[in-house]
Amino acid sequence: MLIESCGEEATLIHTGRSRQDMFTTLNEARLRLAVLDFYEALNKLRTRLLSIARENIETYIPAYTNGVQAMPITLAFYLWGFLESFQRDSDRIIESYKRINQSALGVAVLACSSWPLNRERLAELLGFEKPITNGLDAAQISLFDIPLEAASNAANVAIRIGTLVQDLAQQYSQTRPWLLLDSGAAYGSSAMPQKRNPGILNKTRGTASDVVGAMQTSFLRAHNLQLGMYDNKESVLEDCSGVFVKGVEMLELMEQAFSLLKVNPARSLEELNSDWTTTMALAEALQRQFEIPFRIGHTFASQIVTYARARDLHPDNFPFEAAKEIFGNVTEQLEDKRLPFELTQEEFRTVLSPEHAVQSDVGTGSPAPANVRRGLDEIAIRLEEDEQRLRAWRNALADSDKALDEAFEKLLNNKSQEKKL
Repeated sequence: MLIESCGEEATLIHTGRSRQDMFTTLNEARLRLAVLDFYEALNKLRTRLLSIARENIETYIPAYTNGVQAMPITLAFYLWGFLESFQRDSDRIIESYKRINQSALGVAVLACSSWPLNRERLAELLGFEKPITNGLDAAQISLFDIPLEAASNAANVAIRIGTLVQDLAQQYSQTRPWLLLDSGAAYGSSAMPQKRNPGILNKTRGTASDVVGAMQTSFLRAHNLQLGMYDNKESVLEDCSGVFVKGVEMLELMEQAFSLLKVNPARSLEELNSDWTTTMALAEALQRQFEIPFRIGHTFASQIVTYARARDLHPDNFPFEAAKEIFGNVTEQLEDKRLPFELTQEEFRTVLSPEHAVQSDVGTGSPAPANVRRGLDEIAIRLEEDEQRLRAWRNALADSDKALDEAFEKLLNNKSQEKKL
């Protein structure tokens, strides 16, 4: 078609080039845009989580280990933990973008050619930071590690999205949940009128699994290939396994789910007070205030729980006299003498309250409200820096597109002037 329109001179367009370096460069450019779209979606989710966390710094909720209530924390502290992990994802994307944003163009098949092409200028015009230096690496080897690194970053995020979804979905198995999505995000059952199924959570979890599966596909397709084969060259892009197409969808669904979040702080506090998640704080208070050995404090707290569960007692109605009796029995058993229980009844109740347990936690990274506020402020600063970086990357690509158009226009004008002369 070009020859028909322009004559044999049109074949000059292929001078010094090969399908190998052109295809590789095209894939690099497509991967670059896919990663930027994924990063933008991740930042939107981070922004949503940060907003919810700041609204729930003193919303007390249970933390779980081994699927069992472990200790009280706050919703803000919980989300802060995920925000820290997503910050590491951001760091990985930033670091990997340096490798993604490099050009293969100009190496022809894999060893350049006799034409003295300016590969640095080609990279600049296409918005790449620089060329991949070695020709073989540029056209053949980089097609393995660079896309696979990017796919791994996306799948890494997907694993924790799945964890977030699991924690949210777990609430739907409770008869009186403290964390739900707006009713508009649920769908009913065709047979059971009482059911409200968390459709968006199920879809998010499935999409996160798609991302992990797509990443694994890309690795398997790259496995045991000799150089120059086609098999893996599009394995992380949308026309093959769709790591980033599914990745963006996953993040958008998760952000939408959190936009529909409904939190019931009174119910979550009730959930904490219905169990014995603060007994570690009781043992620590005895050790810290009265130098009671850890073994005694821990055994005492454990026996309090055993006694309470056998009688359906809770921290707010446990008989104080029974606590004193249990403490005396424990000290007599372990120390061969009955020691007095030195906490007052008011102190005993306070130590067992979730609010006291959280607010008395100290050290960098604790759920104490002051710590959480500082942590969220630091997250906000990093998030703003990351969003500025993303805008700068997109602006740089737009500027390079403009510069490329101007260079072509200048070339065409020069050719026109030459013909006139």
